[in-house]
Formats: sequence, C-alpha cells, structure tokens
Amino acid sequence: MRAIEITHPGPADVLKPCERPMPAVKAGEVLIKVHAAGVNRPDVFQRMGNYAPPPGASDIPGLEVAGEIVDGDLDYTTLDVGDQVCALVQGGGYAEYVVAPVQQVLPVPKGWSMLEAATIPENYFTVWSNVFDRAKLLGGETLLVQGGSSGIGVTAIQLASAMGHRVFATAGSDDKVAACVALGAERGINYKTEDFATVVKSLTNDRGVDVILDMVAGDYLPRELSCLADDGRIAIIATLGGGKSTLDMGQVLRRRLTVTGSTLRPRSAEFKGAIARQLKEKVWPMMAERKVKPVIHTVFPLDQAAAAHALMESGSHVGKIMLQVI
Repeated sequence: MRAIEITHPGPADVLKPCERPMPAVKAGEVLIKVHAAGVNRPDVFQRMGNYAPPPGASDIPGLEVAGEIVDGDLDYTTLDVGDQVCALVQGGGYAEYVVAPVQQVLPVPKGWSMLEAATIPENYFTVWSNVFDRAKLLGGETLLVQGGSSGIGVTAIQLASAMGHRVFATAGSDDKVAACVALGAERGINYKTEDFATVVKSLTNDRGVDVILDMVAGDYLPRELSCLADDGRIAIIATLGGGKSTLDMGQVLRRRLTVTGSTLRPRSAEFKGAIARQLKEKVWPMMAERKVKPVIHTVFPLDQAAAAHALMESGSHVGKIMLQVI
C-alpha cells in the first residue's frame, strides 16, 4: 500500500511517499480503506522526533481517518464490511489502509462526506474528553479557548456554543479573531494586541471564566489563573509555550482552582471507546443538523504530506488541514 513515512527526525521534507505492507488485523480491530486523513500538531511533533508512537503503534503518522471497512473483528458490533466510518487511531493514518480498535470507530455522520468525517476524531475526542469530561463544563458556565482558530479551537468553540455556553477565544490575527466569532465565539481576542486576561475579566464583570482550554501553558498559566472564576478549571492539552510555569498556589487554595491536563494518544481503547459512545449519543445528532460543521482550510493529496506539515507549522491556517487519499 502507499503510505507516508518519516525517514528521519527533521523538517517537513523528511516525510516521503513509500510502499508498506498492509497492516495485519488483530482481534478487536477493523481494517479501513482510507479515503481521507487529518493532519494534526502531534503528527508534526512525531516527525520532529519529540512524540514517539505508543508501543505497538505504527510508525506511520496520522491519528484520524475516514474510509470504508474492508475486514475485521465485527462480531458483537453494529458495524459491517462496506460501512463508511471515521476512526481515531494511534498512528498509521497517512496510508491507503489502517487498522483501528473497533471501539474507536464511528459511522460517518448523516450528510457528511468522507473528507468532512475525517476532520472529526482527533479534535472531537480531545475536546470532549478535556472540556466536558475532565474540566466538567456544565450548565451556563463560560469557556475560554486558547488558539481558537486551530482544529481543536474551532471544535471547542462550536461544541460549547451549540450547547449554550458563552465562549471566548484567542487567536493571532484580526482575521482569525473574526473566524472565531463566525463559528460561535461571543468575543475573539487578538493575543498579539490585547491581554486576554484583562479582556475576559471585563467581559465577565471581573468574575472570570469557569473553564479554560489551554494548548499553550508556559507563561500563559499565571494570567489564566487571574481570569478564572472561583472553582474554575484549566485543562491543558499541549505545551506550545513551554512545559514549566510558576503558579500562585495561594490563589489555587483560596479560590479552589483546578489545573489539570491529559494526552489522549496513550490512553486505552476502552477509555477512547467511552468517549466515542458519548460523542455518538450527544454530538452526532448536532452534526446531522449541521449545528456543528467541519472547517477545512486546505486539502492536499497524500503524496504532498510534507506541504501539509509546512502549512501547519506556518500557523496561517484556520481549521483543519487534510490529506485526500482516494
């Protein structure tokens, strides 16, 4: 099968087309003929040598796909050969075929194309797990999304706003701020020209927000504490701003603040399967009604994965960068 491999750690051009054997299907897995795959920041980290695949996972990058089931362990499932599905995988998505744990496979939402469905797994699993499960965004609570124009950001904005929450989002240009507002953010904040903590406090009458979805960490964390409401929660999903920070633990104690974080890739298929079931029950109906929708910036053919990575590293995109396989 055709695939894209990381020839050695380095810049985008180390990604090269290759021929690989078809992946072998094990118990509890399905084999998917890939139509489209998403490009995500963890793929870039892996390419650079900073994010090794979990033991037993493919060394081929790619964490989300959409395609057609061609084989697999389908007993005791509602799936069948020929079904159009999307799936979260631990690796191997940049290829013509990939295996996925059956728990992590979901039907393509009604009315969505294969390309659109491939935008779903990595971002929706991550946002649901961190914003709604871990940080427990509930009721009429408010959310601040750092990096609102990223794939994760546009997902979090749409999901939270569709569920009735006030959402604020940061982005690095006025155009990206406008895109966040168009997707449902009440207010976009250009972090290059405005201090997000000051803006958030002014928008909430100094109360602060209940939940912050943070992919920056580093020196953002002290400012995030300052614009959290009492009992507020910060969910960290990446450390683009650095892995170390100094926090005022007196604030944490006095105001009962929570700073938590997680990475999804090494978690078990059972854990991810539980997220998949929640998504199918609570989010798939919204997708069918287009209350949440795909935001695709650029589509590259599989053989141009290096160009897709270069675009992601430029930071000029809004939403998803995709690879078309078929």
